[in-house]
Amino acid sequence: MEPWKRRLRMGMVGGGEGAFIGGVHRMAAALDQQIELVAGCFSRDPENTRRTGQALYLDPARCYASYEEMAAREAQLPPDKRIDFVTIVTPNHLHFPIAQTFLTAGFHVVCDKPMTFTVDEAERLVQIVEERKLVFALTHNYTGHPLVRHARHLFRSGTMGTVRKVIVEYLQDFLMVPHEKLGQKQAAWRVDPSQSGEGGTLGDVGTHCVNLLEYITGDPIVQLCADKSTFLPGRTLEEDVNALLRFRGGGKGVLTISQVATGEENGLKLRVYATEGAILWEQENPNDLHLYKYGEPRQTLTRGQGYLSPAARECTRVPTGHPEGYLEAFATIYDGVVRAIRRHLDARPLATEEYEFASVYDGLRGMKFIHAAVQSANAGSTWVDL
Repeated sequence: MEPWKRRLRMGMVGGGEGAFIGGVHRMAAALDQQIELVAGCFSRDPENTRRTGQALYLDPARCYASYEEMAAREAQLPPDKRIDFVTIVTPNHLHFPIAQTFLTAGFHVVCDKPMTFTVDEAERLVQIVEERKLVFALTHNYTGHPLVRHARHLFRSGTMGTVRKVIVEYLQDFLMVPHEKLGQKQAAWRVDPSQSGEGGTLGDVGTHCVNLLEYITGDPIVQLCADKSTFLPGRTLEEDVNALLRFRGGGKGVLTISQVATGEENGLKLRVYATEGAILWEQENPNDLHLYKYGEPRQTLTRGQGYLSPAARECTRVPTGHPEGYLEAFATIYDGVVRAIRRHLDARPLATEEYEFASVYDGLRGMKFIHAAVQSANAGSTWVDL
C-alpha cells in the first residue's frame, strides 16, 4: 500500500504510568489522524508497560519488556505490520542507546530533547543518522506555533534586517520544592546527573531557548559567557543560569533561565531587536506576535489571519479568534515528521535542510550549548566558543 494511503505506525519507548511527556506526544501524534500508536516499551518495569499498553488498547504481544526486544521483534514483522518510527520519551541518559538501536534496525526516530547525554554521544548519533539515511526528529515543539513560523519568515526573508540584540528567557518555579525527595519521578531524574547529564536547567529549558532564537533569526550563537547557580541544598545540577551571547552576525544577546523563579509557570519569552524592526513572542500567549518598527505604531499580529506568511497559515488548524496552543504546536512537529517519512517511503527523501522540525544537527548544537555553558561557568564565567 502506498504510504499516503494509510496512517503511519508509531512505537514508543518511555511514557508509561507516572510519566508526563509521553502522554503529550501521544495526543500530539494523534491530533491530525495521520499516526497510529501500535507498539511500545513504556517502562523498564514490564508491569507498568503492560498496564500502559492495556490502557491504550494495544495488542499485548506488541508491548515489550525491553526496547532491545521491541526493535528486534518489530524488525521481524512484515513491512505492512511493523512500526514506521519510534518516539523516545525517556530520561536523557537513555536517548542515545535507544536511538542507536532503532536506527540500526532500520526505523525512523523521534526523540525528546536534549538529544543525548553527552556531546560525544550526539556526534556519534549524527554519524549513525547520516549512515542510515533515516529521518531523525528532535521535538523542539515551540517552533510549531504559527506565529513562530511567521517570525522566522520575517527574519529569513530579510524584512527585519540584521540582528542587534536578543533577550531570551525561560522561567519556571517547577523546582522551588524538592519534589525529588517527595516521590515525583519528573523531578527525580532531572536533578540526577547520572540521568540528566552535565546540565540540569540548561538541558531542560535552555536548549529550547537556543533552538527557538536560532530557528527564528538564522543567526547562530558563536560565543557565550555563563554563570550558573544551585540554591536548594542537596542538589548538584544548576537550577538557574544567566548568560551573555555573541552572534555570528555581530549582534549580542542575554539568556536567562530558571526553574526556581517564584511564581513563574512556563515563561518562555523571546525578544529580537534588529536594524529594521523587532519582535516579541511569549509562549504563554502564543497567538500574538508583537511587531515593532521605528517611528511606527506597535502592531500585534494574531494567528489565523490572511496577512501572515504561508508557513504560518499552513500550520493553523482553527479559525481566527479560536486559540491554538501547546498541543497543536506539538502536533505540527509530528505533521512535519509525517511528511518527511512519507517522502522517504516514497523513495523521494527530503534533504535535512528541508525539514520543518529540529534535526539531529540541531540536537548536536543543543548538546554543545549545554557543554559550553557548563564549561564557561565552571571556569569563572569566561567566554567560550560555541
